[in-house]
Amino acid sequence: MNTQLGLSHFWAQGDGVSHSVALILLLLSVASWCVIVGKFIAHWRASRTQSRALAAFWQADSLPEALEAIRREDASGILAGLALSGAHAAQAHEQHAARGIGAGVNASEFVTRCLRQSIVTTQARIEQGLTFLASVGSTAPFIGLFGTVWGIYHALVGLSGSSQVVLDKVAGPVGEALIMTAAGLFVAIPAVLAYNAFTRANRLVLAQMDGFAHDLHAYLTTGVRLSSTVPQGGLVRVA
Repeated sequence: MNTQLGLSHFWAQGDGVSHSVALILLLLSVASWCVIVGKFIAHWRASRTQSRALAAFWQADSLPEALEAIRREDASGILAGLALSGAHAAQAHEQHAARGIGAGVNASEFVTRCLRQSIVTTQARIEQGLTFLASVGSTAPFIGLFGTVWGIYHALVGLSGSSQVVLDKVAGPVGEALIMTAAGLFVAIPAVLAYNAFTRANRLVLAQMDGFAHDLHAYLTTGVRLSSTVPQGGLVRVA
């Protein structure tokens, strides 16, 4: 039995196609892990700071202080950006409601549009990379399978001139070719798991943004909100 069979032997015996497939899988694995680590850090920072940022915002004594507090506490910038967009929209409507193309649009509708646009922009930002992870998860197994089929074909072509087929000569190259299938699964499985985890995490972030947007809209248009995030509870007015 040949005891020298392994990854190095497979690489030495492979041709340009099998080398290309292996390099593609390696690049996809590195790129997907970079996306996974980056998004994990971003979600970890957001989960640590968003509750504290909301509490700091609603406990402030004035709107400028609230905006400064949420900007300071929200490391992700998700809720801070939403608060700034709403505040700027309310201020712009107050200054220019009587003239321009915004004339005739009430404050509630104008603020709602700006908050919705901010949520859409933020959603697009936090979902960056998910399409790539989904593509890697769905295509990597087939890339590995193609490498396996090509490796088996290459091994059989190499044996085509032999007058006697020895099991050792067939099992070694075929076994090495199957490594490509395992490599494809090794690339795809983490990408699929990460895609599902980040999709769920994004839903939670968007739900929190939606709740904050409703509270912020109520405050910016009426000056009062029924607080569910401030520990003291009750009606809160931020002047």
